[in-house]
Amino acid sequence: MSKLSLDRILQSQGFGTRKYCRALIEDGDVTINGEVADNFKATFETDGLVLTVFDEEWAYREHVYIALYKPANFECSRKPSHHPGVLTLLPEQFTWRDVQPVGRLDHDTTGLLLMSDDGPFIHAQSSPKRHVPKVYHATTAEPVTEELVARLLAGVQLHDEPAPLKAVSCVKLGEQLIEIVLEQGKYHQVKRMLAAAENHCSALHRAQIGGLTLAALGLEEGEWCFLDQAQLDLLVPA
Repeated sequence: MSKLSLDRILQSQGFGTRKYCRALIEDGDVTINGEVADNFKATFETDGLVLTVFDEEWAYREHVYIALYKPANFECSRKPSHHPGVLTLLPEQFTWRDVQPVGRLDHDTTGLLLMSDDGPFIHAQSSPKRHVPKVYHATTAEPVTEELVARLLAGVQLHDEPAPLKAVSCVKLGEQLIEIVLEQGKYHQVKRMLAAAENHCSALHRAQIGGLTLAALGLEEGEWCFLDQAQLDLLVPA
């Protein structure tokens, strides 16, 4: 456990600069346990601390781990160029505390996106050495054939890869829909593999990372939630 002054606590939770947080406190906009906390120098144990700022409750978190159901036409970048960034779907506090996407989904790809302000977590989850399976649902331009599935399972050669890349599993879900599971996390991998197998990806959705499924989270497009430890444990390779 750690004990911090109230202004440092608010700053660490993304409510703004130290000066701004002090002003919030002195203006009576922060309450703890139902009482106005107007002394920014007052110290509190952070473990289990719940703040109310502008009548909204916020539990203290040393780091945040977030799952977002990413809609289409949002960029996984802190400095988007052509579309809104995914951070615009989250409260402003997360921008202040430097929350970042874990890996990237193309602007037109939907589905499960992890986000955090924990650098080691982001690095670990983004590392191709972890071999965390990711489940994608790909809509294809041409009908899905047995040959297509077989080629993706056997491996296809991409022009900038030293060896063929193959799917962990691949299942036909519909006339023009497949479920493909990958571990490598290469750039545009699903789209490039389908192109190499003489088809084309017209829509892509990520449904699962490790054992964490978007369906189990119950999110609608554009919605997000905090991940608890049990859910984070599902991201560890089996």
